[in-house]
Amino acid sequence: MIPEVQIQDSLKSDYGRVIGLDYGSKTVGVAVSDPLRLTAQGVEIIRRKSENKLRQTLARISELASRYQAETIVLGFPRNMNATIGERAEAALSFGRMVKKRTSLPVVLWDERLTTVAADRAMDETGVRDHKAYVDEIAAMLILQGYLDRLNAGLPVPGGIEDDE
Repeated sequence: MIPEVQIQDSLKSDYGRVIGLDYGSKTVGVAVSDPLRLTAQGVEIIRRKSENKLRQTLARISELASRYQAETIVLGFPRNMNATIGERAEAALSFGRMVKKRTSLPVVLWDERLTTVAADRAMDETGVRDHKAYVDEIAAMLILQGYLDRLNAGLPVPGGIEDDE
């Protein structure tokens, strides 16, 4: 079951870092907010040799959550353009459940449609030639910044992945 849009009440305080993740078949882009939850900065791209080899990826996300004292994780949720849930979205939801279990942090699903396109466009505009080297990290920044902007505007944001799912 996909969480409905609601006012986010799972945040532990009004301040504290949030981690943004762009989950892909062989990479996870990672971004982190500042403690005031105003801006998103890129951290790294976690790479793995196979889509199903997630143990080290989850361990690294847990390390980063601890290092940055994150209170919430925002995971890009790749809905189809017609808003349906496809194979990639199901994989992201499964990954989100694993992240929540590993970190014990709330995991919020954020609609990430077109973030990779926006990341590519931003790199074109700034003259970055090697898009593959940065696209996942920039996509994670865009996912997180969208969430932060909506949160700071006082608008409803998606709820977290529930424990009983």
